[in-house]
Amino acid sequence: MALSGRDTELKELGELVDGPEDHSGVLLRGEAGIGKSALVASTAAAASVAGLRVLRTTGAEAERNLAYAGLHQLLYPVRAGVAELPAPQRDALRTALGLADGPSPSAYLIGLAALTLLAEEAAAKPLLLVAEDVHWLDRASADVLAFVARRIEAEPIVLLATLRDGAESPLLEAGLPSMVLDRLPADAAAELLDSVAPRLAPAVRTRLLAEAAGLPLALTELPLAVGELDGLDPVLPLTERLERTFTARVAALPEVTRTALLVAALNETTSPAETLAATGALLGVTADPAVLAPAVEGRLIELFAGAVTFRHPLMRSAILASATPLDRRHAHLALVEALRDQPDRRAWHQAAATAGPDEAVAAELERTAERARFRGGAAAAIAALEQAARLSPNAEDQADRLLKAAELAVESGRRETAERLVHAANPADPRRRATAGRLLSEFEDGVREDPARVAELARTAASVAADGQHDAAMRILWSAAMRCFWTEPGPEARQDLLDVADRLPIPGNDPRIVAVTAYVAPFERGQAVLAHLRELVAKTGADPEVDRYLGSAALQVGAFDLAARFSAAAAPGLRAQGRLGLLPRALAVQAWSRVRLGDLAGAVPAAAEAARFARETGQPFMAGLATAVQAEIAALRGEHKQAKALADEAERAGLAAGARPVLATVQLTRGLTGLSEGRFEDAFADLRRLLDPADPAYQLALRTYCVAELTEAAVRAGRTDALRDVLAELEPLAAKTPSPALHIGLRYARAVLDPDDERFAEALRADLAGWPAERGRVHLAFGEWLRRQRRVVESRTHLRTARKTFDALGMAAWADRARRELRSAGESSPNRGPDARDKLTPHELSIAQLAAEGLTNREIGQRLYLSHRTVGTHLHRIFPKLGVSSRADLAGKLKTLGG
Repeated sequence: MALSGRDTELKELGELVDGPEDHSGVLLRGEAGIGKSALVASTAAAASVAGLRVLRTTGAEAERNLAYAGLHQLLYPVRAGVAELPAPQRDALRTALGLADGPSPSAYLIGLAALTLLAEEAAAKPLLLVAEDVHWLDRASADVLAFVARRIEAEPIVLLATLRDGAESPLLEAGLPSMVLDRLPADAAAELLDSVAPRLAPAVRTRLLAEAAGLPLALTELPLAVGELDGLDPVLPLTERLERTFTARVAALPEVTRTALLVAALNETTSPAETLAATGALLGVTADPAVLAPAVEGRLIELFAGAVTFRHPLMRSAILASATPLDRRHAHLALVEALRDQPDRRAWHQAAATAGPDEAVAAELERTAERARFRGGAAAAIAALEQAARLSPNAEDQADRLLKAAELAVESGRRETAERLVHAANPADPRRRATAGRLLSEFEDGVREDPARVAELARTAASVAADGQHDAAMRILWSAAMRCFWTEPGPEARQDLLDVADRLPIPGNDPRIVAVTAYVAPFERGQAVLAHLRELVAKTGADPEVDRYLGSAALQVGAFDLAARFSAAAAPGLRAQGRLGLLPRALAVQAWSRVRLGDLAGAVPAAAEAARFARETGQPFMAGLATAVQAEIAALRGEHKQAKALADEAERAGLAAGARPVLATVQLTRGLTGLSEGRFEDAFADLRRLLDPADPAYQLALRTYCVAELTEAAVRAGRTDALRDVLAELEPLAAKTPSPALHIGLRYARAVLDPDDERFAEALRADLAGWPAERGRVHLAFGEWLRRQRRVVESRTHLRTARKTFDALGMAAWADRARRELRSAGESSPNRGPDARDKLTPHELSIAQLAAEGLTNREIGQRLYLSHRTVGTHLHRIFPKLGVSSRADLAGKLKTLGG
């Protein structure tokens, strides 16, 4: 197709070719026939001339249910490089592409493998990745392309993709800039028409320009169908009129050619051999390539490099629309015969040829789904199971297949699909209804549901357990327990859940039971939970999902040191397995716990990564929680403007749905900011909200873990009577549980509220080895009290310790307070200059810390889902920021600063 009138677009796309390191790519959008393919072809040709290597893939509607078909097409020319990938990536990609057997790979691990492979190829020669008609790519391939698109900003790789207007694709959310193509203006349309049909009669030319209305495909194709124009309804949309002209062109072809075109239109691949074999079987003749020649001459298809391709998707759809259902059925059956060695493709063609229920075909589709799931192609597996359900003669088999498809949709983050499949299943028996209820709630842990749903789940779990389905009952209990974190169902519902858990024949130290009881009864069962956690901490690293459960359990019972250890152990395993849906949950627990311990250097990258992956995997409330933790970090650093902005952002994420942990952390941030700014009454009001059961920021467990901050605000605001009331409410809880955070907070509150040497000594005698911020807080309060008692010399020792502690932790707001107290005690303090952590972004800090630990660029890339070359680029920026020139210097720099 000619490119008249596209000078601006060509120039912009040319800039991609000239400097691939400066561009991640572009998404070309426009209606069918607008000229996307012509622009892509011109850009690809220019890229080849400029020295780029061009890799291509094209979506085809018939291939949408074949997992990783598009990725296979894209990577086939560089397949030799797969052998050089790190073993987990190599195995995942080979399994996904059907080149080897192996464990079911994660989509994100496959994405990382594709990114690494492409980055390695680009190091030798810059790459242009061309992905046409991405709305028709199989979902697994589209997800990988979106993953790659988000991470190639530092690579000599550019992605050029095309998307039809109004269509959906994961690439829409990948951050690629869009270039929207409009129809050609009148002068450019006339120029294009004259270039393809220079000798048209004036009346015909005027008619064609009016009919084409600036659509390039119409301008190039309608001149071939001038005779058919008079028979077309002018009210029809232009694309339908074009399809009818293509249909008329097909009708003039020989029967064998028409049959071959129908088979090619239904075939998922561009293989002429497959098309001709099926055509021959259908007509009972020997079909050779010559039968396609009339279609090539009629400009309907192209034969190039052993591939038969339609010149435009509208030509393919015109052929399919003009065929009768019987013709299509016979063509599908012919393809079934031609594809005897390809069971997945055969199953889909057999299903397309099946008019009514057929268990044999349904069972084969279910096996196809299992193979797709095994390769990591969740979307293809979902589609196969849904089709199998349609063909299932038995209602129970139909429901089971739809629920199995819904489970895969939940695991892969496709909420609308899961909801549609669950409603279609419409299960009648309790077990299937319980499964359906659990699936519908897992996207947001039931945040948006009525809290009364928890009691209903308890009853369902009891019913399922009574039928002997103990694992199913355990899954339902876990789902209900998560609701007790995000919402507040009330004591009766919590007790109902405990009763069911107690009756299950599952040991009390089973990580699932430990986590459920921690969520449901953090105080009543706190002693048992802590005992099990301390027993299980020696077994970390065996199973990352178990570690994640236990990290969450430790957070609920105030064992932040254990929560940080369990979640830190979970993260590497979840990364290695590519389980990015679970990773932000472990990282959020890690960040929340570390910031409470005062380990801001560890909390900063964990919170940033948790927020990023939570957004990428469609978990808005987990993203809100991670953002709230980032706000708390900013408040502790004394970055009040940033703290307020992040707190507002997190509140927007949590308020509409009442996500209590998010709102609790927001109020904690605001309390810390108020304390730092000297607004003690405001700080007390903000923190007091956490303990009000009627307030949306009330969270049963978390409310007890900010006693020290509440005490600070109350004493400085003169609200000691209100504080005594709060402590009177909390002391009975402390009698039930050995929660470290609660007891640390209460010891501090007792010392500050009724200060004397013994109470402060008691607070300092507690085991605070893993709680440096809390130890620093006690030293600061003790020093302040001693100074007010005119015991100035004694006060300096504690104030100096506090200042050094908070400086090391990066808690600037608290360090400044210690400095002010020391000045009042007659001792000056050195100014604290910005350290490494102040100079780096959270992302850079994460890379710097991993490099300081001795990890190679490749190992860091595998941890953070980046190419190792991108890691290298970041390190080149990090070194001058810190004034170092080597990894050894980097390790020393971060070590001296406590990073």
